[in-house]
Amino acid sequence: MANTTSSLVSDFLSFLNASPTAFHAVDESKKRLRHAGYEQISEREDWKLEAGKKYFFTRNYSTIVAFAIGKKYEAGNGFHIIGAHTDSPCLKLKPVSKITKGGCLEVDVQTYGGGLWYTWFDRDLTVAGRVILKEDKAGSVSYSHRLVRIEDPIMRVPTLAIHLDRNVNSEGFKPNTQTHLVPLLATAIKAEVNKVAAEGGEDDGGKKCTETSSKSKHHPLLMEIIAKALGCKPDEICDFELQACDTQPSVLGGAAKEFIFSGRLDNLCMSFCSLKALIDSTSSGSDLEEESGVRMVALFDHEEVGSNSAQGAGSPVMIDALSHITSCFSSDAKVLKKAIQKSLLVSADMAHALHPNFMDKHEENHQPKMHGGLVIKHNANQRYATNAVTSFVFREIAEKHNLPVQDFVVRNDMACGSTIGPILASSVGIRTVDVGAPQLSMHSIREMCAADDVKHSYEHFKAFFQEFTHLDTKLTVDL
Repeated sequence: MANTTSSLVSDFLSFLNASPTAFHAVDESKKRLRHAGYEQISEREDWKLEAGKKYFFTRNYSTIVAFAIGKKYEAGNGFHIIGAHTDSPCLKLKPVSKITKGGCLEVDVQTYGGGLWYTWFDRDLTVAGRVILKEDKAGSVSYSHRLVRIEDPIMRVPTLAIHLDRNVNSEGFKPNTQTHLVPLLATAIKAEVNKVAAEGGEDDGGKKCTETSSKSKHHPLLMEIIAKALGCKPDEICDFELQACDTQPSVLGGAAKEFIFSGRLDNLCMSFCSLKALIDSTSSGSDLEEESGVRMVALFDHEEVGSNSAQGAGSPVMIDALSHITSCFSSDAKVLKKAIQKSLLVSADMAHALHPNFMDKHEENHQPKMHGGLVIKHNANQRYATNAVTSFVFREIAEKHNLPVQDFVVRNDMACGSTIGPILASSVGIRTVDVGAPQLSMHSIREMCAADDVKHSYEHFKAFFQEFTHLDTKLTVDL
């Protein structure tokens, strides 16, 4: 059992370290799905699906949906879905990031999501994301989408020395995110010494990507670093979506090697566990033999900012996928409505573990602990979509497989967060349970969770895919 956990955690750490951004998380997921025999399909084309086969598609390269169709599937049968998200709070480069002041080159950023921004100070930062490149091959111009990640620490947000801010420990560190949270790239004098010849304004024969060169928006030094990593010229970069990233790798830590220290656990932990559970529950030829439903994982972008985008959970991504799959097996539009009523969504997003230094922040009877298994989240005001039926299903699966499970309710005198669960439950009309593995330091640049809970989550999700079809036939509610 220890070897199994160790292998799983090692795989998870590899996934985390390969996924500094939502784009990279989707790219890593694609590689794993392809290796497992999943076929990529496109939303721009007609789908021709077969029972017993496995597929996936991406939207915006930051959302990915993968599914395996049971060999006994018929249109109108249910979908067993685990939904998570690929994004995390971060600092994203502004469209014009070039700042020069005090003899220093700085990179202007905007805050994304509700991060603990003070944790981004004094960290060794780099940049990663996606770039749109102009390519000229034999006189034919095309544009490509490329991922980029600078491995070296190239930026830092330095704190102000206590000698210049004597009251910081008594009054608290309250940085202004517009003026104080600006990464330092280089000193102006060193940038001038290392200035590339191309900045001198040589004629490029009209081959620049845009009339307004990117060097007027971003520091040429930064553009040169990005271009070198991509193997292109700076003027071939048309646009990009980049974010600041911590260069410290994800690791197994703690005196007993029981914790995972990493950024982006919220929510790459649930993304990894759900994806691996789907892959491993459909890995052998016999796994789908008796399956009459569709097993699915949907990893969405933009959860941290409300999900209202073309690729967020608030978009038609989910209903489009269900509709496309169903229509491949029947032209009757009514069967989709039946299928939805036979389906269940597990909304998987990390949960708040009990903090030993702030125990009063948890309700007395609902204190999830690390190593305690997945947390079922409840909220009477529908900030979570769990109800008695959906929590029973998830708990019943745990009991059958001897897996621990916990419950969470926020204190009445505190605001409650939310997830993609209520968004999808209300827009699709699908039964939903909100769950998540317990963690500490949520939305910090460096979070932590228990290695055991990665195993518990993976095993619970895998059991859900294998058990739900049979269990649902025994459950009677609206009859």
